[in-house]
Amino acid sequence: MFEDVSFLASMIDLLIPGSGSGKAIMAAVLLGASCGLLGCFVVLRRVALMGDAVSHAVLPGVVAGLIYSAERSPGVIFLFAAAAGLLGACLVRLMMFSTRLKSDAALGIVLATFFAFGIMWQSRNQQDTVGVMNFLFGNIGSIDASDLRMMLVTTLILVVTMFFLRRPLLMMSFDEGFSRGLGYPVKILNGVFYFLLTFSVVVALQAVGVVLVSAMLITPAAAAYLLTDRFERMLILSVVFGVASGISGGLVSAEVNGLPTGPVIALSATLLFGIIYLLAPRHGVLSKVARTLRRGMRVRRENTLKAIYQIHEGEGFAHEEVSVLMLARKRGQTEEKVNKDCKALLSRGFIEMAEDGVSLHLSRLGWKRAMEIVRNHRLWELYLTNEADYAEDHVHEDAEKIEHILEPGIVRQLEQHLDFPELDPHGKPIPQPAHLVTQSSVVPS
Repeated sequence: MFEDVSFLASMIDLLIPGSGSGKAIMAAVLLGASCGLLGCFVVLRRVALMGDAVSHAVLPGVVAGLIYSAERSPGVIFLFAAAAGLLGACLVRLMMFSTRLKSDAALGIVLATFFAFGIMWQSRNQQDTVGVMNFLFGNIGSIDASDLRMMLVTTLILVVTMFFLRRPLLMMSFDEGFSRGLGYPVKILNGVFYFLLTFSVVVALQAVGVVLVSAMLITPAAAAYLLTDRFERMLILSVVFGVASGISGGLVSAEVNGLPTGPVIALSATLLFGIIYLLAPRHGVLSKVARTLRRGMRVRRENTLKAIYQIHEGEGFAHEEVSVLMLARKRGQTEEKVNKDCKALLSRGFIEMAEDGVSLHLSRLGWKRAMEIVRNHRLWELYLTNEADYAEDHVHEDAEKIEHILEPGIVRQLEQHLDFPELDPHGKPIPQPAHLVTQSSVVPS
C-alpha cells in the first residue's frame, strides 16, 4: 500500500511544473476546474450564499493552521480550514432545521461570526499569522510546489466524486422530495455536497482568497447557465470559463505591480459574464431586445395585413386593390408610416404595389396570413365569450394580443372545442381553413 502511495506522489510531482509562471497557470487551471464543476450545482440549487458563508467560515481555520503549524504546512492549513468550513456549513443547516430562521438569516449569522472571529484571532497573533493576507485576498504567485500538490490532490478527489455523484446531485438540485422518492439518501448526499463545497473553497483560497472565492463558485457557472440548457454542456462551459478567468486574472496580476490576484481574477470572471450577459444567443440582453424589436415589427406587419383584409371585408370583397390613404385611415396612422410598413410587406412578398404607387393588393401569401390572423382573432373572441364568460365588448383587446402567437395546433383545438364555428361573437364570419389555401374563394374573379 505504501508503495502505491509513493508511486501516486511521484506521479503528481511529475505533473507539477518547475517555473513560477507554470505553477501559477496550473493553479489557475485547478481553480477553474474545481470551482467551475461545483459552481454548477451551487447555481442550480440556489445556494450561492452558502458558498459565501463557507468561504468566510474557513478563515478561523486558516489562522489556526498558521498558528499551530510551525512549518506552515499546506496540509495542516488545509485540514484546519476544511474543518472550520464544514463546521460553518453544519451550523447553518442546524439553525435552519432547529429554528424558524430561513437560510439567508442563518447564513448571515454564520458568515459574520466566523469571519469576525478569524479577524480577531489573527489580530491577537499577528507574528504567528504572517501571510494571512494571501489567504484573504489571494496571491497566485505565492503558490509553491507543496501548495500545488495539495490543490491537485483535492481537485482530483472533487472531480472523481462529482463524476460518480453527478446524477443524484443533479436530481436533488431540482427536487429533493422526488430524489427521496427515487431512493437516494438525500441527507447523506447533502452532507457530501457541503463537504465538496468546503473542499472547493479551500482549493481556491490561495488563488482568490477568502473574500472573493464565492465569485469563482458562482460567476463562471452563471455565465455557462446563460448559454445552455443542457447540464453536461453547462459543466464543460463552467470549467472553461473558470480556467480562462483564473489564467487571465493571474497573468494580469503578475504583470501589473500592486494588483492583488483575487480581485483581478474575480473581475476577469465578471467581465466574461458581462459579455455573455449581453451577447448570449438566447438569454442575452441584446438578443432579447432584438427579439422584442423583431416581434414588434412582425406584429405591426400582421396588423397591417389584417387592416387590408378588413377593408376588403367592409367593401364586400368587391375590389382587389386598397389605397395607401384608405389603409392609413383604417390604421389611424400617417401615410408615411403606412408606406414604411408596406415596404416591409412588399419585401417579404405579402403585398404587391400597383403601378400608380398609391394602391396595393395582397399576394397569395398575404391573403393566407391575413386570414390566419383574422381567424385567430375571432376564434379567440368566441372562446372567451363562450367559455370564460367575457362580455362581448371586453374580448377585443385580449384577442389583439393573442392572435399573433396562437400556434396552428392550438387553433385546431379551439375549432374542435367550439364545434367549428362560422361566426364570431359580433356576427362577423370566421375565415375557414379551406379559405386559407387560396384567395379565389374570397376575392371575386
